[in-house]
Order: sequence, then structure tokens, then C-alpha cells
Amino acid sequence: MDLIDQMILTDAHHALRHEVQEFAAEVIAPQVAKMEETSAVDHEVIREVSRRGYIGVTIPRRYGGMGGDHKARTLLIETISSEHGSGAMGAATQASILGLAKILHFGSEEQKQQWLPAIAAGECLPTIATTEPGCGGHVLGMEATAVRDGSDWILNGHKHHVGNSHVADLHGVVVRTGEGSGGLSAFLVPADTPGCYLGEHVPLTGLRGFSAGDVFFEDCRVPASALLGEEGDGLSVALSSSMLYGRANLAAVSCGVHRALLADTKDEVKRRHRYGKPLHEALDSVQQKIGKITSNVMTARQDLYLAVDALDRGMDCDAALANAKLINVELALASARLADGIYGADAHRTDRALQRYVRDSQPIRSPAGTSEIQQRILYKVTMDSYPSSWSVRLADKVAGAELRH
Repeated sequence: MDLIDQMILTDAHHALRHEVQEFAAEVIAPQVAKMEETSAVDHEVIREVSRRGYIGVTIPRRYGGMGGDHKARTLLIETISSEHGSGAMGAATQASILGLAKILHFGSEEQKQQWLPAIAAGECLPTIATTEPGCGGHVLGMEATAVRDGSDWILNGHKHHVGNSHVADLHGVVVRTGEGSGGLSAFLVPADTPGCYLGEHVPLTGLRGFSAGDVFFEDCRVPASALLGEEGDGLSVALSSSMLYGRANLAAVSCGVHRALLADTKDEVKRRHRYGKPLHEALDSVQQKIGKITSNVMTARQDLYLAVDALDRGMDCDAALANAKLINVELALASARLADGIYGADAHRTDRALQRYVRDSQPIRSPAGTSEIQQRILYKVTMDSYPSSWSVRLADKVAGAELRH
């Protein structure tokens, strides 16, 4: 066990990891080849993840959830994404865990009673839909709208790169209801609402089996009760969900894929021989690359778990969460290049797992803010220009849980 396992994670966390490893090996791993071959959205595996209660890892027990802390959330996603499972299903798991954050943080008691038990029971997969083709990570640039019509709201617009778009039951949609930063609002829109429809599934180069597609709203009518929080809370819904859930979730996917890459590379250098010796004994350059990949994994994983431990403790940790996403993504990509140098041309054979780990590392860079956006946050923190921290503003909603298993 590494230092995180010994110093931060509890026996309950270790029991959860063992359970998820067995689940991933039994349910997810046998489907990876099919997902890779077809690139089709895998509906059944993510539904089974949901039925096991894993999407509800941070839902309080009073709503039927696991009542786990953020370390449990991170460990769950990391384990599903590792060599025991697949990055695609790790991405799908994190996307719906992200989708429930807005309800936990901004939902009324009626909305929590309506949706959280269903999510915890595996009957509902939520998403969050903020990105649009014309604005990318610039939330204030969105153009989708909601207009009042009596006691209802009518939504029109196009959401892009929606995680779990093609398997979701409930979309959390942020749209424009007015001007400026106070003119965004969030709505809970069941996927079968008339006027809500999907674009064609376009597979990603990596994370095959995961959907991150387009959701369209055309005169989509929802009741006033669908409004999440207050009118004008949309920017807070989008930014807090991304900071407190999205960054750590995606860092955990990256961490799991990164660890899988290291495990696969370790097996490779023990299997292959040069000059009558295993590759790792024969070549100093291979030893150096393995050492650097190991350092990258250790650095990234420690940074991630220190950040989510701080979140569990109610500490000011926005910068740590942004840095965890930055470090995990960039170091995994760096390790992929090092592994490529060990495998040589074999790295690009489709019958080798490494090429999947390399491809799966790449799509994680953009969601919840690119590396440049994380660096901009860290710049603002250093220059004392970062606004009030979400981990402080919502500390009463995100801190204090303790996993029991």
C-alpha cells in the first residue's frame, strides 16, 4: 500500500475498493473488447454500476444513498477506471456522480425527495449540461434560453459534450434567463420530456463505450418546479459542480487509467527480453522510464487524495482541486509518452492494452476546464484575485460525511 492508503484511507475505504475491484473484474472488464470494437454506447454496464448504488456514493443515507465522503467517491471512480475496469466506465460513473452534485447543493427538499432516492437506487442516471458549441468552457457565453410562459418555462438551445448524454434519465441544464452573470438559471429536465432530444452518437477516439454528445431543446416545456435553486443561480450551479465534483472526478478517472498504464508497462518489461535478460534489467533507459512513470503516478495520486481529504474536512481547497485535475491529466499524458518509448511500435497495436490507456488519457483534459483554465485559477489564487472559494461557501453541504461499510 502507498502512503495514501496507509495515512488517509480507512478500513471502510479499503473494503469499498475491494468490492469495486471484484465488481469491475466481473462486470466491466469482460465488456471492454466489445466497447473497443464497436465504439457504441454501452447502456447495460453503466446501468449495472448504478444498480449497485455506486452513483449514490455521496448521497446521504436518509435519501437511500451510501452516505460516503469525497475520498470514497474518488476511490470508487479511480478503481473503476483502473486495470480492473475501464476508463470509459470510469468516465460514465463520474459523469452521473457529477450530475447529482447540483441537486445536493441547490435542490429543494422536494427535489431531493423526488430525485435522490431514485438515483441512489439505480433508477435514474443524471447529467449536467452546460457546454455549448459556441462557448466551450466560457459559461457566460452560453446562448440556450429558458423563457417564462405562465407558470412554466420553455427551453430552447443546444448543449454539447454532455457526459452520459445517451444513457441519462435526467438532465441538469443551465440556460440563459436574463442578461449578464446573474442571468443564468438551472433546470432539472427528464430526458423523455417532449422537445428534448439527442443528436447522433459520435464516438470519441478514447473512452469508447462512453457517450459525451449533443442534447437539443426545442420548445421544451417544464414546470416551475423544475427550476433548481433560485432564478439566477445557474452560474453558481455550473461553477460549484465543476469545482467541487467535476475536477476531482476527472482527476480520479485519469489516476485510474494512469495506474493501469503503469501496471501494463510493468508486465511488459518483465515479459520482454533483451540480451538474455528481462527488458527492465537489460536497459538502464527502461529503468529510468519506469521510475519516472512511478513517480508521476505517486505524485498525481497523492495530490488528488490530499485535495479531496481537505474537501471532506471543510477546508478551503478550490486551488487544490484545480491542481489535482491539472497534475493528474498532465502527468498521465507524460507517462503515456514514456511508455510509448518502452513499447516502441508495439504501443500502437490494437491488440495491446497500452494504446487504449493512451487514448483514454486524452479526452479527460478538456472537461471541467482544460489545463490552461486550471492554471488560470492557480494564477488568480497566487495573485489574490480568486473570488470566494466554493469549498468554503458550500462547506456545510460538502463536508462531514464518513464512509461506513
